[in-house]
Amino acid sequence: MTVNPTSVDDDVQEECTECGRDTPHAVAIEIRTESQKRENAAFSREPYRVSTCRACGAEQAIRMNNA
Repeated sequence: MTVNPTSVDDDVQEECTECGRDTPHAVAIEIRTESQKRENAAFSREPYRVSTCRACGAEQAIRMNNA
């Protein structure tokens, strides 16, 4: 899986499912490769919104086409 962060916002308060409360999160938009087959990798890149809890490190990734 390829991960290429394109932007980051460190001032976002979101609910963390691990912590069970609102905590600061680092949020980035990443282009991830979904295909495991090398010949299809160039055609399977999708944008994901990735938020990482600053308190516990839990990560949640949501495919932007499904958001």
